[in-house]
Amino acid sequence: MTRKLIRVSSLRLLVGLLVLSAFMFPFFVSRADASSEDAAASAISEAEEAVGLAYETVLEAENAGAEVSGLLDKLDEAGMLLAEAQVAFRLGDFDEAFSLANLCSEIGASVEDEAYELRVEAYGSRVMVSWLTMAGSLVGVVVVVFGSFWGWRVFKRRYFKRLSRLKPEVAKNET
Repeated sequence: MTRKLIRVSSLRLLVGLLVLSAFMFPFFVSRADASSEDAAASAISEAEEAVGLAYETVLEAENAGAEVSGLLDKLDEAGMLLAEAQVAFRLGDFDEAFSLANLCSEIGASVEDEAYELRVEAYGSRVMVSWLTMAGSLVGVVVVVFGSFWGWRVFKRRYFKRLSRLKPEVAKNET
C-alpha cells in the first residue's frame, strides 16, 4: 500500500506540475516575444540612426566633390531593408525585423565608411589643386617681376645707346 501511495502522490505531483507548466507557458512565451520585440525595436532604431548618419556623410562627401552615385544606390538598398524591417515589426515577425534591421545597419555603416573615405580623398585632391594653383601663381608673379626688371634694363640700355648716338645741335639764341 505504501508503494501505491507513493505512486499516487508522484502521479499527483507530476499532473500538478504539468498543469502548472501549462498555465505558466503563455507567460514565458509572451516574455520571450516581448524580449524579441524589444530587440527588434532596438535594432530598427539603430538601423534608422545608421542610415541617417550614412546619408549625412554621403551628403558631406558630395558637397566636397566626391562621386557618390554608387553610395546612393547602397543607401537606397539600406532604406528598402529598413522599410521591410519596419513592416515585419508591425506584422509581429520580430525575428525577421531584427535580421533585416541588422543587415540595414551593416550596410549603413559600410556606406558611412566609404563616404568618409571619398570625402577625405576629395578634400585631399582639392587641397592639392589649391597648392598647385598657389605655386603656379607664385612662379607667375616671380616671372613677371624678374621679366619687368630685365625688360626695364634692356629698355634703359637701348635708350641710352640711342641717346648717345644723337648729335646735339646748338641753336642760336635770337634775342
